[in-house]
Amino acid sequence: MRRLALLCLVLACASATALAQSGRAQRGLTFAQTNCSQCHAIGRFGDSPIPEAPPFRTLHTRYPIEDLAEAFAEGITTGHPSMPQFQLDPAQINDLIAYLNSIQG
Repeated sequence: MRRLALLCLVLACASATALAQSGRAQRGLTFAQTNCSQCHAIGRFGDSPIPEAPPFRTLHTRYPIEDLAEAFAEGITTGHPSMPQFQLDPAQINDLIAYLNSIQG
């Protein structure tokens, strides 16, 4: 009985963590749709509308995704001149990182 209660507690915590992560990723997707999709492919498939803008699903081949948090906080500047500079707050950073992690191929 004790093991069953412990198992239920572990599963409940895992489910809550997955739901929270899912919410973060969904908010990250919303941010990306609003602010990034005009130039970048933000999903698992498709080409970026601007060829110089890398698809989000391939960012892990250029940068460790977790390392992007600092760039998001300080303000992203890039090599392609049409990209506006973004500076995200901590919640937006966590959301976007969660989304990026969810689509890496």
